[in-house]
Amino acid sequence: MIEHAMQIELSTLLDCSFEQAEAHVRTPRLLEYVAYPLIRFTPISPGTFPKQWSTGTHWVGLRILGFLPFGKQAIVISYPEAVEGFLLRDNGHSALVRVWDHTITIKAEAGRTWYTDTVNINAGL
Repeated sequence: MIEHAMQIELSTLLDCSFEQAEAHVRTPRLLEYVAYPLIRFTPISPGTFPKQWSTGTHWVGLRILGFLPFGKQAIVISYPEAVEGFLLRDNGHSALVRVWDHTITIKAEAGRTWYTDTVNINAGL
């Protein structure tokens, strides 16, 4: 079987402190903001989003453009030790996406913060 995987990586220098960036990265609100309006998430288990991501599995329903149901996805949060800075990992999956390995890394840079989003996706054909 041929594997079809994709990696996307985006970085930006934010005009905010490391602490401010880390506080935002820990919240489901950032995920909702970044994905809107393409994808909307509805918490399934637990039934509401926490104020901050806790480690473990969070099941969500997906809706494309806010109305077209697209199944459910496991958001699997962990906070691996970062070499420097802060790291959040979502090693999620669903019936349609076998691998959704998403990391957000932030590092302090002279009063500003480097934000890097990396996602590895394997959704088959």
